[in-house]
Amino acid sequence: MKAVYFEKGGASAVLEYGERNIPGPCGENQVLVSIKAVGINPVDCKIRAAPDRFPVSYPVIPGCDGAGIVEAVGNNVKAFKPGDSIYFSQPGFNRRQGTYAEYVLVDQALLAKTPRSLSYEQAAAAPLVLITAWEALHGRARISAGQTVLIHAGAGGVGHVAIQLAKLAGAHVITTVSTDEKADFAKRLGADKTINYKLENVSEAVMRWTDDSGVDIALDTVGSSVLQNCFSCVKPYGDVVTILQPAADTDWREARLRNLRFSFELMLTPVMLELDSAMQLQGEILRRCSILMEEGKLIVEIAKTFDLTEAAAAQDYLENQHPLGKVVLVIEK
Repeated sequence: MKAVYFEKGGASAVLEYGERNIPGPCGENQVLVSIKAVGINPVDCKIRAAPDRFPVSYPVIPGCDGAGIVEAVGNNVKAFKPGDSIYFSQPGFNRRQGTYAEYVLVDQALLAKTPRSLSYEQAAAAPLVLITAWEALHGRARISAGQTVLIHAGAGGVGHVAIQLAKLAGAHVITTVSTDEKADFAKRLGADKTINYKLENVSEAVMRWTDDSGVDIALDTVGSSVLQNCFSCVKPYGDVVTILQPAADTDWREARLRNLRFSFELMLTPVMLELDSAMQLQGEILRRCSILMEEGKLIVEIAKTFDLTEAAAAQDYLENQHPLGKVVLVIEK
C-alpha cells in the first residue's frame, strides 16, 4: 500500500511517501479500513516533530483521523461489516498504525458509521475535533443551558466545533478571533460575541459583556498566556478546561482565589493508556455527533484539501496559515 511515514523526528521534510505493507490480519476486535480521506490535526505535527514523547513504533505512519470503507472484520466484530462507510480517530500508539495510508487496522470501539450526508473528506475532518470539544464541554465542564462559555480560537478546528456544541447545549458563547473574516465565520456558527484579541483586551471585553460577573466556562485551545488569561475571565467556582500542557511559569493564584475547577482534555488518553471503556465512549460521541450532522445542526468546516502525496505541504499549511477549519488529505487508489 502507499503511505506517508518517517524514520526520525523533525520538520515536515522528514515525511516520506512510498510502499509499506498492508496491515493485518484483523485482531478479534479490529476492523481493516480502506482509507479514502484523512483529517490532519496539530498533534500530527507534534508527533512528527518530537516522536520520542509518544508511544510510537518506527517507521511512524502519522495521523489519527480517517474515513473510509470496511474491508475485513475480526471474529468479535458484530456492529460493522465489509462495505460499511465509517469514520474514526485512532492515534498510532502502542504498535498501532496511523491513518496517512491506504489501509489501517482500527479498534472497533472507536468506529462510527459515516453520516450519509457527508463526503469522505468531510467525515475525515471531523472525529478528533468532535471528540475533543465534546469531552471538554460535556465531560469536563459539565455544560448546561443558560451558562456563558468563553471559547478561545473560535475559528480553529476544535474551537469552531466547540461553538456549535455549546450553542446546542443552550449556552451563550463568547469567542476570540484574530480577523474580521474569522469573526464572521464564528458568528455564522452561532457565537454571540466575538473578541479580536489583537485589538481588544480579552479579560476587559469579557467582563463588559457579562456585566462584570465573568463566564461560567473557559475553554483554552491555545495555551501559555491564553490559559493564564482564562483565570481572570471565569466567575468564582467556574470551570477552566485546557487541551494543552500549561506553561511551567503559569501563575495559579487567581485560579485558587476564585476556587476554579481546572480540567485537562486529552482525547489521546484512551488509546495511549489502553482504556477500553473510554474508547467505547469516544465511539459513542461520534455516533451522537453523526445524528447532529445528519440533522444539519453541526458542521466541520474544511479549509483546504491535499493529496496524500502532499502530506508535508499540508502539515506546513496547517502550522503556518492557521486556517478556518480543517485540512484534509485525499487518497486516490
